[in-house]
Amino acid sequence: MTASTALAPLVTSEPRSHPAPRVRFDPRLYQIGALSALLTYGLLRLDLEVSPPRAALILATALATQHACTRLWRLGRFDAKSALISGLSLCLLLRTPYAALAAAGAVLAIAGKFVIRIRGKHVFNPTNFALVALLLTGQAWASPGQWGSAAVLGFFVVCLGGLVVNRAARSDITLAFLLAFGALVFGRSLWLGEPMAIPLHRLSNGALLVFAFFMISDPRTTPDRRAARVLFACLVALGAAYVQFRLFRTNGLLWSLAAASPLVPVLDRLWPGARHAWPGQPLSR
Repeated sequence: MTASTALAPLVTSEPRSHPAPRVRFDPRLYQIGALSALLTYGLLRLDLEVSPPRAALILATALATQHACTRLWRLGRFDAKSALISGLSLCLLLRTPYAALAAAGAVLAIAGKFVIRIRGKHVFNPTNFALVALLLTGQAWASPGQWGSAAVLGFFVVCLGGLVVNRAARSDITLAFLLAFGALVFGRSLWLGEPMAIPLHRLSNGALLVFAFFMISDPRTTPDRRAARVLFACLVALGAAYVQFRLFRTNGLLWSLAAASPLVPVLDRLWPGARHAWPGQPLSR
């Protein structure tokens, strides 16, 4: 009996998992490299509101939580890649004066993807879930990610390269979101007669890039069908624009993604597609 035959009874009620397209190396390594480079640049060259000890605490807590959940769920092999991506994203975006709250954010990000699942699939992006949960406490905030135009441009180029390297990174949802959100931001400025420098400034921040390339593009929390992913990206863009320009609240991207994420199981029901799995790890979390 083959492995696929043995697993067949477990997946008969939902779309079958398919490994991501074959690549030379795990594409998450590219994502880890990009986020690590940005964090290192911020720590060494910019005055980021996160210290090396705080970053180390977040990363260590994320890895420890991943290890504990791997053993608790009896998954066998410990895989640190997804936990590192979530931890690095939290280092770049999460700000709080309390070390315990920062560590709690790492625990929520990793444990949440094991606990909150529908039909075996994550509901919320781990980093987004942790950030929104901590924002609700009133004791934490998300950094706007103003790292300077040179750093933002360089990071954008690196992120675009990541889409080429990692075809499983849901480049369609990233591009659809950037086009939809950009059109809304520019369209509003044109309607109000604002100079184009204003929408360009709104779009020139690292937090938007982290969101577009590492949150909404997470293949484990996005719809399985391409058409559904494009629709989902447009809904998130509309929600973010509404929060920012109608409710006049910050962190519209985070609130919108958190609110729209429960729609993913519905979209998967309406438009079923092949379930994503990382290469060689069809049951990874």
